[in-house]
Amino acid sequence: MSIAIIQLISKDSVSAISESCLSPSERGFERLHKQRMEARVVRAAQKRQVLFLYVFLGVSWAGAEPLRYIVAEETERGTFLANLAIDLGLGAGELSARGSRIVSDENIRFVLLNPLTGDLLLNEKLDREELCGPTEPCVLPFQLLLEKPFQIFRAELQVTDINDNSPVFLDREITLNILESTAPGATFLLGSAQDSDVGINNLRNYTISSNVYFHINVRDSGEGNVYPELVLDRVLDREEVPELILTLTALDGGSPPRSGNTLIRILVLDINDNVPEFVESLYKVQVPENSPVGSLIVTVSARDLDAGSNGEIVYAFFYATERILKTFRINSTSGNLHLKAELNYEAIQTYTLTIQAKDGGGLSGKCTVVVQVTDINDNPPELLLSSLTSPIAENSPETVVAVFRIRDRDSGNNAKMVCSIQDHLPFVLKPSVENFYTLVTESPLDRESQAEYNITITVTDLGTPSLKTQHNLTVTVSDVNDNAPAFSQSSYTLRVRENNSPALHIGSVSATDRDAGANAQVTYSLLLPPHNPHLPLASLVSINADNGQLFALRALDYEALQAFEFGVRAADRGSPALSSQALVRVLVVDANDNAPFVLYPLQNGSAPCTELVPRAAEAGYLVTKVVAVDGDSGQNAWLSYQLLKATEPGLFGVWAHNGEVRTARLLSERDAVKHRLLVLVKDNGEPPLSASVTLHVLLVDGFSQPYLPLPDVAAAEARADPLTVYLVIALASVSSLFLVSVLVFVAVRLCRRSRAASGGGCSVPEGPFAGHLVDVSGTGTLSHSYQYEVCLRGGSGAGEFKFLKPIIPNLQLQSTGREVEEYPSCQNDLGF
Repeated sequence: MSIAIIQLISKDSVSAISESCLSPSERGFERLHKQRMEARVVRAAQKRQVLFLYVFLGVSWAGAEPLRYIVAEETERGTFLANLAIDLGLGAGELSARGSRIVSDENIRFVLLNPLTGDLLLNEKLDREELCGPTEPCVLPFQLLLEKPFQIFRAELQVTDINDNSPVFLDREITLNILESTAPGATFLLGSAQDSDVGINNLRNYTISSNVYFHINVRDSGEGNVYPELVLDRVLDREEVPELILTLTALDGGSPPRSGNTLIRILVLDINDNVPEFVESLYKVQVPENSPVGSLIVTVSARDLDAGSNGEIVYAFFYATERILKTFRINSTSGNLHLKAELNYEAIQTYTLTIQAKDGGGLSGKCTVVVQVTDINDNPPELLLSSLTSPIAENSPETVVAVFRIRDRDSGNNAKMVCSIQDHLPFVLKPSVENFYTLVTESPLDRESQAEYNITITVTDLGTPSLKTQHNLTVTVSDVNDNAPAFSQSSYTLRVRENNSPALHIGSVSATDRDAGANAQVTYSLLLPPHNPHLPLASLVSINADNGQLFALRALDYEALQAFEFGVRAADRGSPALSSQALVRVLVVDANDNAPFVLYPLQNGSAPCTELVPRAAEAGYLVTKVVAVDGDSGQNAWLSYQLLKATEPGLFGVWAHNGEVRTARLLSERDAVKHRLLVLVKDNGEPPLSASVTLHVLLVDGFSQPYLPLPDVAAAEARADPLTVYLVIALASVSSLFLVSVLVFVAVRLCRRSRAASGGGCSVPEGPFAGHLVDVSGTGTLSHSYQYEVCLRGGSGAGEFKFLKPIIPNLQLQSTGREVEEYPSCQNDLGF
């Protein structure tokens, strides 16, 4: 009743509102129509009142459990569902008699009731998905209404699902853009298919067409729905496969299952397809807490196989905390991680940093750097020197050089120490108690090999990292006189030109001593040679005791002394002194200081030499031979002869190399009897020296013609050089005395012999002329020895020269080939 009243009030209100908006004619027409409608409403209201009465009376039956019937969807129309009369326990015609009918909330006539038989039939095909959608179970309620008397029975029709719907994708084609560098295992979410069926007939699985690049993972959303996920199995290569078209199939759980398909178009993108990859994904580094600010902690390195800007990597922190940003900084180009602030092990022991490497294309990779701060060994060892001995005498046995103690203020391994010195030193460390050490010599030292040692004592603890302390000691080696002076050479040869000036420096000797100080100061002295102890060495040479320079004390004469030897002693000033010796040989070099000296003919002012040449001599006849000597040696003594002046040029000649004077042509009657020849004798020195000799040649018809000395010759000789004159006078005096003695002796003997034989003889002449014996040897003019006697008659103005026979009988003259005339009265058996 309330519902009907509400409906009437509502309709009246609407009508009143509508009338107020109409014109008068329209209002009349509307009023007529309204009256008709009100009559209908009254009749309907009466019917509803009766119906509500019946409903009120049948409330007791309506509270009972509803009848339930089940039918599969898509069942054909007219299908028998049940017999309501039997189910309700009513008679066969009772439903018809009581005015039964089926009503539902939605006024959907999905079932029909046969009142006569009580059969409940399906009125139409039912589509569960249209009726209920995804709701499960799908229940359609309806009521059986009996009007006489009024009674209501509740009933339900459950529509069960059949697999009549295939899965359907919303998109007929799914497009995916995938980088060719995407790593295998990457997943891509795909759109799900829709299936109107429920329960087991709903969507259950997905498959994909066969390929080598992808497979499908089926995921459960947790609400009974499944969705596909595309998983990459193999790296894509756009140059090889730029596009892939796959078929995605959705399967439900029906029997047989239904399926739905869609296409998946995969486009392989050729862009920045290489993600920067770090060489190591995790870097672990330990950093001492005392590392200086700015020190390099670690270098992270990432590689990008792309080129150009896509391969340029920039390093940066990834979501770093403020503490990390204050403590570290990273070089965006090199990846060097540097310390920005001091570390403190007691505050933070570990820093975990995430570093990102991003290329120019926007791809990035990440790595983790774990920096572990380590506690440090911050106390170095100490060395406390107690004593040091320096210098040390060389050749000393084992000697204590230094005594010291070491200590370290750390503890544990950081306080354990190792002490050492350099290798290859003649020293050794010997440990003692309480970390005391002594530094001793391992072997005797040699100052000459090394005079000073720089010893570095290194003390290292066993901490991590280890600390060390180095202490330098300088040890000097004092000298001992253990090395004798050594000459630069064992023997010296010096050359001095004769006629040197006194105190001339002629050379030096040198000796060195490897010692030092006074032990290396060398003094030199002269030693007489053992094979010539009488050599007047002190008057010949002297030596500078400090530097070994040798001086000639006087002028040396090659002709008197060609060479001499002596020893030099070099001694140091050590205690005891050591010495060594060297041999010095002095060679006097000849100088051209001697002019040639003519031995024959003798050049004296008292008796000039006259050579006799027979006029019958042929060209090349040997007149005489000039014999000269030179006191020098070598080329200074090479003599040459030259005819400087002659009375008659072209008549005589002198051989340059042997001094032989020979006739150059045949003699004639027109040639003068007396000839004067001036011969020059010259040596080959530089400058050359020379001497001259005057020869007097007398041309005779035979050797019986007496020889008369020429006064002018003696006068010419007197004008010679004074020194030569003096020498010639001295030699002439001695020779004259000797010859006079010999002549007297010979004359006495001859007279005695002739007196004994015939009672007469040759007496010794008296007067201004004396007899002479002339001996010419092979070194003179002639090649054999001849003996001559000159017998001069007393009282005559000229002497008579008689050529006597040779000592060897019947010996012919080589120059003329003639027999020598014999003078029996003047024979002499003495030869020189």
